[in-house]
Amino acid sequence: MDGLRFFGLRPTEDPSRWQLPVVPRLCSGMGALFGGAGLGASVEALERVTGRPLVWATAQYLSFARPPSVLDIEVVPVVEGHQVTQARAVTRRDGEEILTVNAALGRRSLDLEGTWAIRPDVPPPDDCPRRELFDRHRGSIMETLDSRLASGRRPDELPGQRGDGRAALWVRIPDLEMSAAALAIVGDYVPFGIGQALGERAGGGSLDNTLRVAHRHRPAPPAEEAVAEWILADVRVHAVADGFGHGLVHLWAEDGTLLATASQSTMVRRWREDVPGPREEAT
Repeated sequence: MDGLRFFGLRPTEDPSRWQLPVVPRLCSGMGALFGGAGLGASVEALERVTGRPLVWATAQYLSFARPPSVLDIEVVPVVEGHQVTQARAVTRRDGEEILTVNAALGRRSLDLEGTWAIRPDVPPPDDCPRRELFDRHRGSIMETLDSRLASGRRPDELPGQRGDGRAALWVRIPDLEMSAAALAIVGDYVPFGIGQALGERAGGGSLDNTLRVAHRHRPAPPAEEAVAEWILADVRVHAVADGFGHGLVHLWAEDGTLLATASQSTMVRRWREDVPGPREEAT
């Protein structure tokens, strides 16, 4: 399905304003709107209002939103050029600003192209074990995502020795076609990498998320709608200091195409100790 239906975005009488119901399947295990889902919904609204594809977007997370709240997303085109639109999307809950996204959207024809990032050598998705989830993830966006551990440690292998700052997950979203909104969701995995890098049962809450789109695969034809594309989230943690973590995610297609990059800063936290043991992700 497209992003409009996946996020449940509702149009209003004002074409620049949308409503986003916060439901559990869009939330993290903390019970609040998942950062990547908030950015993804904002991106979907930005693309629909401007009529242009996303190039770059950065989100600043100001507050939490929990079910059953309904958020208002206002898209404001700031500069509209021949090829590029600069715009922002401001998300509010009862008038309080909780998420701000600044973005550039457009497309340019140019005969210069190249990719210099290097994809990690990991097994294909079918050869990787499913990522184990906790009971607190039941009904959340983590249960919506089909994720496979391509490179990293299982929860029962933590605590352990510190890692090299690299980890990778294969992720697909069965109910969402390939889009910038889908990439925004999968790009929100720096917190996963932080626990892997520290060798601790730890993660974090996002302060920001910046998505830069390099390539996007076209949505599948109608006959193939049930087939979701795998995305490799190649997580690279740069540093953890003073209670904050910083890192980058390269997002790769199965054929080796670099789809996008996403970078984040997070507030690092240890996992809650009252969380039950891990369970296998539902299919």
